[in-house]
Amino acid sequence: MRKRSDLNALRRLWPLMRRDSWAFVLALILTPMAAALNLAQPYLVKRIIDEHVTPGLIEGLSTLALVYLATLVGAYIVEGIYVLAMAWAGQRTIIRLRAEVYQRLLSLPRSFLESQPAGRFMTRSTSDVDALGEAFSMGLIAIILDLLMIGGTLMAMFWLDFRMTLVLLLFSPILLGLLNFMRKKLRRLYLEIREALAAVNAFLSERVDGVETLQLFNAEEEAAGRFEGLNRHFRNATTTSNIYDAVIYAAVDGASAISVALMLWYGAGFLAPLGLAPKEAISAGLLLAFLQYLNRLFKPLRELSAKIAMIQRGSAALEKIFDLLDHEGVDLERGEALSGIEGNIVMKDVFFRYRKEGPDILKGINLQIRPKETVALVGSTGSGKTTLTRLLDGSYSGYRGSIRVDGHELRELALRGLRSGISGVHQDPQLFSESLDFNLRLDHPEISEDRRDQAAALVHADGIAATLGWESVLRERGHDVSVGEAQLLSLCRAMAHFGELIILDEATASIDSMTEKLIQDALEKVFSRRTVIVIAHRLSTVRKADRIAVMEGGMIVEFGDHQSLAEAGGVYAAMLRSGEELLT
Repeated sequence: MRKRSDLNALRRLWPLMRRDSWAFVLALILTPMAAALNLAQPYLVKRIIDEHVTPGLIEGLSTLALVYLATLVGAYIVEGIYVLAMAWAGQRTIIRLRAEVYQRLLSLPRSFLESQPAGRFMTRSTSDVDALGEAFSMGLIAIILDLLMIGGTLMAMFWLDFRMTLVLLLFSPILLGLLNFMRKKLRRLYLEIREALAAVNAFLSERVDGVETLQLFNAEEEAAGRFEGLNRHFRNATTTSNIYDAVIYAAVDGASAISVALMLWYGAGFLAPLGLAPKEAISAGLLLAFLQYLNRLFKPLRELSAKIAMIQRGSAALEKIFDLLDHEGVDLERGEALSGIEGNIVMKDVFFRYRKEGPDILKGINLQIRPKETVALVGSTGSGKTTLTRLLDGSYSGYRGSIRVDGHELRELALRGLRSGISGVHQDPQLFSESLDFNLRLDHPEISEDRRDQAAALVHADGIAATLGWESVLRERGHDVSVGEAQLLSLCRAMAHFGELIILDEATASIDSMTEKLIQDALEKVFSRRTVIVIAHRLSTVRKADRIAVMEGGMIVEFGDHQSLAEAGGVYAAMLRSGEELLT
């Protein structure tokens, strides 16, 4: 993981901030105004006491009092405006960042998505972005104001009495060193906290999704124990960060109290043996002004500890977000654009592996699929059937050899155009917690209601639509319907879209025999006009294919129609002998 400085992180974030740059500029302009108004108040108090209250002079007192009141009101107004401007612009920036994270998640290659737990991606797009939002709204410009207040306060104190100021700064090197040490510690801790939280979310997401399996095998206690370990790690890291934060707060608070004591000792002459005696008696106004300046000096220092912690949380979150954004997404528009697919596919010596150092999953695949032809892929689990089809739709990249679609090399084609010509149905149907209409049309405006209804009738999913209603919202992952009904809806979705190449990956695995018979006639009518690749174990489905490719160990070991392969006495014939209905 690449380390970034806070400045580099902000520079990287600037393109998202630029649209509301006027608000950030306004906040930066108002910040020194707020600092100046706040710094003027102790000086006005000194003049009021020393020039009017102590000598008992009323003349001019009302004018100074009005000026003091004006600085109070002006400071509140200016600070309010810059806080609103910063919060408004910060939240708009966060919205854009969240949208960019989501867009990148949608564009990431399938291989990367499969290598990371879903909970980690949820953490990046939710709590990490929220942590950055806190830093924007409460910490970023406020730290600039704090620094201006600290610098301005020191200048004012030196101007009023530089000897007393030097006395008060005796402990400043120790305090600044401690603050810098704690800042570095907090940075590392918050990175650890983001990782620990991502691990907790990933574990929780996976276990909630598989809770039925845990309950079935009485594994609840073991799952709870592992979750407790992850949760404990997160708790320990968070507790340690709280301790460091408390140490910073206590150190600043202690330095404030010691400084007040030093100021009183200095004014009383107790530090004279050290050569630190005042030239003349300290006036009441000067003493009160220094007390107020001390408050303005240590208050931002005290709050700076919390803001540093907030900035470090945001910086750690931003580093994690950039780690995700730095993963190259798939450019759907890059390459040669296809206006449509006829379905002529030629594979020559195709090799593929998931990882560079891993073994080949596909080993020298040679296969030709003609337009409007139905080809079935059969073979044992792990033989490479699904991997082969995922190369065709661009889910996996990095193959060696040649895959040509309608005469064009697959790796040179724009994925958007390629995928617009492909429809697919997978073994595990994916339904969204949206309306039934959305799950079929996926908000594609070119798919009319008539086309949707025709597709539903074609695959006999119109009964489901009549029972539920097109506008009914499904529960998460489509728990309103059975697995078989979900596959029917997925098949309906594939038919409603305009793909000339249809990939069916065990699309009828969870459909009962009666339902399968209902859709066979409809599928044959559609398949006669489309190029179809079928991954199937059911013999009834495989028989209807024009040709069958038998895969074993990542290779095609037999290729032909059902009759010729059955008579050849090879691998396919052995599959038939092992089970009349299911091909294993």
